[in-house]
Amino acid sequence: MPRAHWMALIGLAFSAFVMNTSEFMPIGLLVDIAESFSMTEAEAGLIISLYAWAVALLSIPLMVLASRFNLKAVLLASIALFAAGQVASALAPSFSLLVGARLMVAAAHAVFWSIASPLAVRVVGEKHSGVAVGVIVTGSSVAMVCGLPLGRAIGLLLGWRMTFACVGAVALGILAYLAAATPRLAAGKPFSPRELPTLFAAPALRNIYVVTALFATAHFTCYSYIEPFLQQVAHFPDDLITLTLVLYGAAGMAGSALLSRTYGRMRFPLMRAVVIGVAASMALLLATAASATATVAVCALWGACYTAYNVAFQSEVLANSTEDASAVAMSAYSGIFNLGIGSGTWIGGAVAQAAGIADVGLAGALVGLAAFAVCSVHLVRSIKRAEAPAA
Repeated sequence: MPRAHWMALIGLAFSAFVMNTSEFMPIGLLVDIAESFSMTEAEAGLIISLYAWAVALLSIPLMVLASRFNLKAVLLASIALFAAGQVASALAPSFSLLVGARLMVAAAHAVFWSIASPLAVRVVGEKHSGVAVGVIVTGSSVAMVCGLPLGRAIGLLLGWRMTFACVGAVALGILAYLAAATPRLAAGKPFSPRELPTLFAAPALRNIYVVTALFATAHFTCYSYIEPFLQQVAHFPDDLITLTLVLYGAAGMAGSALLSRTYGRMRFPLMRAVVIGVAASMALLLATAASATATVAVCALWGACYTAYNVAFQSEVLANSTEDASAVAMSAYSGIFNLGIGSGTWIGGAVAQAAGIADVGLAGALVGLAAFAVCSVHLVRSIKRAEAPAA
């Protein structure tokens, strides 16, 4: 692959890194944000839910609009809006204004994740599409390894506002890099809203979206409250919480690499394995809370399966949609995933308030079992049927 293609992919990977760092930063800073505004963690978790729901609502409309413009211009505009939202978040004097600033970032997020994988594939060509998607997801994984724990460390040292400010500064640097490194890509065929029923009519793609909604809801029912869980239930000190988040992300990178190497040979078993792996990890979290070693091991398994899921299912979205519809298909995936993030965070908050933070893992595992059932029965069958004529 030419050096210029790698340079563009690196820029997109760093963009994915800051996008995911920003999206999940409040998870590692939830206790401090709640204290700043005299709220409970469950109440402060609203910034995670609203962010995710905004992405879910905006993804398809913004992508339909953006399909009329060249992809490089759309990419740069999304990064610029993202940086502005980070600065506004750092300066927000009230919780309501913080929510408003986060909604700015959510709009940028909705556009970026709609175009990131299709843009990467167009830069390198279909021959290297697996590498392109893998690099983007790796950027997301590194956010779990370095970004989220680093953001938490900055927040503990200098306050959560400085974390948002630092992400904004990094985003401006990435904006300048992408302006130079990304080739100009002509707009594809504009996508009409009238084509959406056709997109959702494909059984394989529809089932991918159903599994994704359930999977994301399950995962974030627990993961959105992982910091208070580790602090209050597992009784981890601050440094061990940060280390656990680092290991979670590192395991995610390993899971992504392993899946990329084996997915072609073990496609359907791996699809099932990553879904049930996340559900099992959440189910085991409370049972292992008395042992720091066991808890960290469970979190590592969880991280590996979660990241592998995203590599596998983003690849399936691209494989089950046409080139002209791929950006909108990914937009729908991003929107549905974020609908799950918002729903899961809301469910986790409700469980935490009604039963206690200790039960969020079990609640998430129940939803995860539903995702596994749909994946094992309906999704695998629909993909096999869709591919049968070409076999």
